[in-house]
Amino acid sequence: MDIITRNFFRLLRSGALNEYEQLEPMSNFKWDRLDRMVRAQHVEAPAQKGVRNHQFDAMMNIPKRLVRDDMDTSDEENNASLSNRILNHRLRKIIEAERHAIDTNMASIEVLNIIVANISGMLNKGMMLSGIIRLGSYLRNKGDKVDFVKLETWLGKLHIRRMAQLQGSMLMAVFNFDQDEIPFVTREEPAAYKLVLRSVSHTAIDTAEEWHFRQSRSGFVQNNSTLLRRNLRRSLRYIAYAPLETVSNYLHNFARSLQEIEE
Repeated sequence: MDIITRNFFRLLRSGALNEYEQLEPMSNFKWDRLDRMVRAQHVEAPAQKGVRNHQFDAMMNIPKRLVRDDMDTSDEENNASLSNRILNHRLRKIIEAERHAIDTNMASIEVLNIIVANISGMLNKGMMLSGIIRLGSYLRNKGDKVDFVKLETWLGKLHIRRMAQLQGSMLMAVFNFDQDEIPFVTREEPAAYKLVLRSVSHTAIDTAEEWHFRQSRSGFVQNNSTLLRRNLRRSLRYIAYAPLETVSNYLHNFARSLQEIEE
């Protein structure tokens, strides 16, 4: 992990989890690269809070333009869904039943929604840290209100138990979470650390246009081979963690892309 990435995670831990760790001095060029990573991962709010926490540190050379107040917190998902129709129907039934249960526990539903939203981010965007941070912040601040027995039962019914475990492992790998803070993690996924670093290093430079098929002026149908290969690689990367949802997501995106062709 290079100095830019180390400072990137230190700022996020400071801003999202109130953990203070000394930053390493960087040049303006490196701070610019860190800022691009922040924007690519949509973690402006915790990063800006982290910058403000460190703005008076000696010898840090933090550019004043990075100390902003335009925090964006609009990216949160409250109505997460799954691509697999059967599993999504099951998800809706779980949420509806819990809302009307005698021993209702909406904190558990909130954690489930965050996990499901993160799955969509992983499969469609490669993984956005904003969702992982949101999960960690919720567990750190409201974890005592979550019924983890219920949550693990739901994860099993939705066949996303291992995908949830991967997200918990990411919190352990780069945000200093202990396993006892994340009861649905029974063992740490060894690929978690590598997947987080890959997401951070690749998201900002992934410039494939978001179209799959389109009709050329001559009437022939063109396909975006770069995007197709990228989506296939991403699906293969996560298929072991949630086979049903990963395959359904890929087929759903492929079918939707066919609708882009102008008749």
